[in-house]
Amino acid sequence: MKVKYLLTMILALTIFAVAAKDLKTANDLIGTWKYTVSNVPPEYETGVMTFEEKDNKTTGYLGQQERMEMKELTVDQGKVTFKLDFQGGILTVTMTQDGDKLSGTIVSQDGEFPITAVKEPAK
Repeated sequence: MKVKYLLTMILALTIFAVAAKDLKTANDLIGTWKYTVSNVPPEYETGVMTFEEKDNKTTGYLGQQERMEMKELTVDQGKVTFKLDFQGGILTVTMTQDGDKLSGTIVSQDGEFPITAVKEPAK
């Protein structure tokens, strides 16, 4: 009986630990990130993206003064994807989160471009 109870407790703790890890990843995304895109014109190489929590949903924006809303934003097990309306076209961004770093690609009608981002410390 004690062995059955102990195994049940270990299983329950494991499930809670995995659930907490998933929550931590989603919450770790919230904040301001400085990004760098390779192989693009200089005016598009660097910038800021912001992720916020609104009504129990993650939302995001690119830019500080002229904020472009991230469309179809999904965050799932460290993978972040979204689309942006940009100069008459659609940019599809796919990144993977590793702690305070994001890395991935931007796909446009002009090709595929590497993107990296680093989370800024909370103020």
